[in-house]
Amino acid sequence: MVVTSTGNLARVSVTDPATASAVIVSPTQVLIHGLTPGSITLLLWDEQNQTRSYEVQVQLDIQGLRQTVRQAFPNETITVEQSESTVILNGQVSSKVVVDQTVALAQSRTRNVVNLLTTPEENNMVLLQVRFAEVSKVAIQQLGMNIFSTGAANTPGAISTGQFGKSALGGQGSVSGTIGAHLSGTPSAFQLSDLLNIFVFRPDLNLGLAIQALAQKNLLEVLAEPNVLALNGVEASFLAGGEFPFPVVQGGTNFSSVTIMFKEFGVRLKFTPNILADGRIRLKVAPEVSSLDFANGLRISGFDIPAITSRRAETQVILLDGQSFAIAGLMDNRVTQLNSKVPGLGDIPILGKLFQSRSQNKSNTELLVVVTPRVVKATPNATFPLPQFPVPFMGQAQPPAAGHAPAPPAPPAQKKK
Repeated sequence: MVVTSTGNLARVSVTDPATASAVIVSPTQVLIHGLTPGSITLLLWDEQNQTRSYEVQVQLDIQGLRQTVRQAFPNETITVEQSESTVILNGQVSSKVVVDQTVALAQSRTRNVVNLLTTPEENNMVLLQVRFAEVSKVAIQQLGMNIFSTGAANTPGAISTGQFGKSALGGQGSVSGTIGAHLSGTPSAFQLSDLLNIFVFRPDLNLGLAIQALAQKNLLEVLAEPNVLALNGVEASFLAGGEFPFPVVQGGTNFSSVTIMFKEFGVRLKFTPNILADGRIRLKVAPEVSSLDFANGLRISGFDIPAITSRRAETQVILLDGQSFAIAGLMDNRVTQLNSKVPGLGDIPILGKLFQSRSQNKSNTELLVVVTPRVVKATPNATFPLPQFPVPFMGQAQPPAAGHAPAPPAPPAQKKK
């Protein structure tokens, strides 16, 4: 707007340049440009250095905002009012989605928005039934052999790849005198640290063989069934696991201190439900399964800090009441193979297999998450009976039920003469 003065102006000023700006466009006219909603004071000085002040209020184009909201939601009852620099939204709408979109439209005009919109489903809640199924399969195959002599050709010794144990001459718990003949000039003492799976010994030849041949399969199934109840539009979380401590070094100028922090691990679930106008449920869900991994951990300042192996997913879906959806394909396949051999002897064709060892470890883990949301309506003034508790231990008397008077005590027994 343009303010016209009766006399020539010397200068002009406003109390808050962020709310409005004032510029002298002619000796008697001032252009005022509103920037943000608010109230300011406009000061004018004439050539005689006399001042005049005006209270100026910068308002929103509230009619334009009302028209925009009416065009976006023609079937909703929404009132848009203004109080100084604040926009007030009031009324009852069909869903939480309409509330969020209306607030976003108002915030495009001003940052100060008071949301008084309500929905019929605000008292409703969502029960989320989750099933975590984890299947872990492990297969181990090991093959290797150790050859040892307790005095064959008057020569004690052993040949081993060192992968599955070893044999040594001397020591406690050794095989002495019972197998083979005594060595000339040397006591017959031979220690076997690991007999492995198959142990063969020829006393007449003073020659033994220990073979490691193992095939093992493990199957592990883990199932968690958490049920979480959350208010419509409010985030809820669930954790079945624990926390492990790890040290954090905090340095200083003259000293350093170590503090302990805790990290969570286990089965975690976060979800945010929104009930739509047609009864469907828009669900934002983030399941996660984590475990401690000491094999890939670190050792810092004498502390063993494990790593965390985690599998997580995050998605948004729209489901009907009682409809389920599954998150699958969270697989972890690992193959670890270790081959060892005696240099030179292990390269001989056919016979070289006697001087080789192999260990193979295969693991296959798959995680399946099934989620089922259900709408739960609040029941006012509802009372439910408590569960029946078992009989107390050692025959203690139960407290009387509500509404019943306690039984009178039994008369004392009369003594017989």
